[in-house]
Amino acid sequence: MIIVTTPMCENILKLAGVTNYKVNKHPDEEEGDLAILLSESKVKMDNLPIKLNTFNQIRESIIKVSKFSQKGTISQEKLDAIFKNYNFSYNLGKKVKVYSEFLKDIALDLGLIINNDDYEYVIYPDYLKDQVNEESNKKLIEIPTHSNVSKNPLERCKLRYDIIVNFIMMNYKYNIFNCK
Repeated sequence: MIIVTTPMCENILKLAGVTNYKVNKHPDEEEGDLAILLSESKVKMDNLPIKLNTFNQIRESIIKVSKFSQKGTISQEKLDAIFKNYNFSYNLGKKVKVYSEFLKDIALDLGLIINNDDYEYVIYPDYLKDQVNEESNKKLIEIPTHSNVSKNPLERCKLRYDIIVNFIMMNYKYNIFNCK
């Protein structure tokens, strides 16, 4: 079986133990039997869509992809070792408006409440910065995307979580110390 993946998904194949694959930003340009790519991507060949927005999605994707490795499904011990430095467990409970599906996944994972009518924070991808200017009376959290982030899904996820958590916690502490 010839597996083709995209640069954004390659690290998942490595973590899952898949060693024989091709990498191409446009998998349909390669000869292959199966494309492993982000769920939003579309290709003509048979494909295995994966999601990499949250740590849980990354974990599930590694398990899913590991079935194609020579060693079979990844062990729980190896998964635990991969995620030992990436454990996020938050219940921030703040109301937010979110401008993209991938950020909704992250917001829900962080325990944020998505509410488009009553919210304090706006979380948006960097490519929508111009559209978010109308929200100037709200606290804006810009999240980097595409070429502005690491191709390593764990590092990419950690960066995005850190931006949101640090911004909200910083504002929370500021409000506590400056209340009258």
